[in-house]
Amino acid sequence: MPKLEDSSQLRTERSAALLPVTVIVAARNEARNLPRCLESLREVGEVYVIDSQSTDGTVPIAQSYGAHVVQFHYRGGWPKKRQWAMESLPLAYDWIFLIDADEALTPELADEIRHAIQYPAYDGYYIALRMFFLGRELRHSGANFYKLSLFRRGKGRFECRLKDQDQSMADMEVHEHIVITGQGESKSKTARLKHSLLHHNVESLSHYIRKHDEYSNWEARVWLAGDDNARDLAPSLFGSQAQRRRWMRKKFFALPGSPILFFFYKYFFSMGFLDGIPGLIYCGLQGVQFFHIKAKIYELKTQAAGKESI
Repeated sequence: MPKLEDSSQLRTERSAALLPVTVIVAARNEARNLPRCLESLREVGEVYVIDSQSTDGTVPIAQSYGAHVVQFHYRGGWPKKRQWAMESLPLAYDWIFLIDADEALTPELADEIRHAIQYPAYDGYYIALRMFFLGRELRHSGANFYKLSLFRRGKGRFECRLKDQDQSMADMEVHEHIVITGQGESKSKTARLKHSLLHHNVESLSHYIRKHDEYSNWEARVWLAGDDNARDLAPSLFGSQAQRRRWMRKKFFALPGSPILFFFYKYFFSMGFLDGIPGLIYCGLQGVQFFHIKAKIYELKTQAAGKESI
């Protein structure tokens, strides 16, 4: 049996070895994905799983890994899940790391984060995603991108692109991005990390389609509202990656037959055909998502015209 001082020393050494960040994991019925995610976070200082009344094994799985489980009851409006967590929870560390339940931290990225957060010049870091879809890594298809996932507590917040959000939309921020306070004053406040998060994008196609139906409800309202609700990250060809992607999507929206053109852009111009059948399915679903958004924009316009005629 180890002496008391030996046990204390072991605890101190383990505490020093932990990655000193607070991780926020958004979840809803993620029992299949969550073990892989939480296993990758074993050496992280603090993990919160923000759950939305899951009906599968999400909660007991999270608890078995020692995560703090908090239930989020969305009633519409703002803030949504992750912004609410950042504003409401007693976070223990100075750095926040946002990760989805279908993502996983690699040892290489963990080591890079450990060193990166020591630099006082940076308040946030962009991290790339390595996308896996239907069991295959998508190296093309325009599937990989950077997210500002790691930032100092109090320095990062989600942009709000739509204040009157309702329960037909996802209760988590969809394509709203983290912005860093004072980012416009000093471009040195953010940087990119070299290593990537692993992103297993699809648990099942049915789950993927249901989730993206909620996303398209939100996107239709956002695009109908216009650029005024994107002041923090307005569409721009010469802006950040998120701004360039918004600029491109805006241009596609203006074109006749844009869902088909978007599929061709993804599959041929972005070389999605090199990703095999998973690439074909992914690019096809991206085109279908585009069609759903445009169809719902038309539906909203029709409903608004009907109310005006009464």
